[in-house]
Amino acid sequence: MAPTVFIEKLKKSYGLVAAVRNVSLEIEAGEIFGLLGPNGAGKTTTLRCLCTLTEPDAGKVEIAGISVVAQPRLARQQLGYIAQEVALDPVLTGRELLQLQAALYHLPRTIAKERIALVLNLLDLETYADQKTGTYSGGLKKRLDLAAGLLHQPQVLVLDEPTVGLDIESRRVVWDFLRQLQADGTTILLTSHYLEEVDALANRVAIIDQGVVIASGKPSDLKDNVGGDRITLRIREFSPLEEAEKAKHLLQSLPSVQEIIINSAQGNSLNLVVQPQSDALSTIQQALQTAGLPTFGIAQSRPSLDDVYLAATGRTLLDAEIAATGNRDPKAERKQNMR
Repeated sequence: MAPTVFIEKLKKSYGLVAAVRNVSLEIEAGEIFGLLGPNGAGKTTTLRCLCTLTEPDAGKVEIAGISVVAQPRLARQQLGYIAQEVALDPVLTGRELLQLQAALYHLPRTIAKERIALVLNLLDLETYADQKTGTYSGGLKKRLDLAAGLLHQPQVLVLDEPTVGLDIESRRVVWDFLRQLQADGTTILLTSHYLEEVDALANRVAIIDQGVVIASGKPSDLKDNVGGDRITLRIREFSPLEEAEKAKHLLQSLPSVQEIIINSAQGNSLNLVVQPQSDALSTIQQALQTAGLPTFGIAQSRPSLDDVYLAATGRTLLDAEIAATGNRDPKAERKQNMR
């Protein structure tokens, strides 16, 4: 059976800036698929190419076997797209906005009325439906945006950072709703830099860095492949590099320690990979005490998706976010926003 979403060797540049260098994905029907990566990694550009909002420079992009380049209008009929930024007319009520959206999709009036009632109920918006959207909270606006994207009952729902800026309760509402959509057969593609969100929702995930897929698979498999437990160690709240190097040299000789990376973005803390189910934590603390080095904080955990990213790139997602913020090209961003 052909995948519902098929992307092969996608490339997209804005002037001299290569936003997507080489992205290939296959997403099966009824799957929640997560794109994980820092800002500037190419997630949003990949979605824009898929949703016919940006034309790729090269590569093959299909939805349900339909080429988004050769048949964009037909491809859009299969899609619901929820952008990161919510754009609602503040003078319209929620119901009026949904009626406008239904008209844009050319839904017959009786069908539109039924579907509006359905999405309002699904997203618990009935109480607010006849209030102006300008009075909505951020969580209500995001839920109404989701409702608008679902009116035409798309085969594929594409979401760009669906819960950014939302409080915990609103995020849980969105998570539960997405799981319900999946149970009803909708294929969902979402981007996020919230590790726990992708881990909780996605059946499979692809991690993108600098426009390239660096890892893909089931979250559990990706974490298992990294191997070992993780220990985050802070000698001090902000350790001098020389002191961190001294600790690294000391600890890497311990039998249970497999790898150590100094994380400059977090005050020269140390990220260690250690043998699972070992006494590594107590051994490390004892070694530091013997050497006269303090311990500001230490914690042990199982591998996470951030550890997968760290293993593939040598930096955490936070490091990548900081690097992306510091290296942005304002001219290139302006050109991208104009397209």
